[in-house]
Amino acid sequence: MIREARQVAGLTQSELAERLGISQSAVAKLERDRSNPTVETLDRALRATGHRLQMIAPAWSEGVDVTLIRQQLSLSPAERIKAFERLYGDMHRLQIAAARSREREA
Repeated sequence: MIREARQVAGLTQSELAERLGISQSAVAKLERDRSNPTVETLDRALRATGHRLQMIAPAWSEGVDVTLIRQQLSLSPAERIKAFERLYGDMHRLQIAAARSREREA
């Protein structure tokens, strides 16, 4: 998000760093995909590029999606088992990918 905002503003990393009072390498770290800046840092960086951080909360709802419940109830027991197995497999693959990612970072 920061990289895109900087590029749209036509700024170099050095120019953004100067506006923020930080080093160019610190800006590069903020722009990395795995960067996890605080909301305050993100807001500050975006404002330095002429953009604003706008957080929009979803409209209040009942909290229950009845269409999903109806969809699940329309499945046969065999279809429900198959859907569960597919989701379980997806979750297992995500856990493995996350573990590998953490190992690479360490």
